[in-house]
Amino acid sequence: MIVEHALLSVAPARVEEFESAFRQAESIISSMPGFLRLRLSRGLERPNVYLLLVEWEELEDHTEGFRRSSEYQQWKELLHHFYEPFPLVEHYEPVREV
Repeated sequence: MIVEHALLSVAPARVEEFESAFRQAESIISSMPGFLRLRLSRGLERPNVYLLLVEWEELEDHTEGFRRSSEYQQWKELLHHFYEPFPLVEHYEPVREV
């Protein structure tokens, strides 16, 4: 399993619009091969910053399968215009879990 991590900074005046668009985008990503689950959390100290964690079976499910798909183009159209600045996306593999 691989965990995709992204901090999403959204313009403060657009957080409600972003959350609505994200609800639409969930069906896109969740339909992709290798997708396991996702969690979107909103910051308490900075309510316009979101933590996105997506679990994939393999790294390539995200980097090749999703990102090179036509579904990713729909995802981008729904969400990418909200980010200020564009997020750094990183991948992690579990070491320990309690």
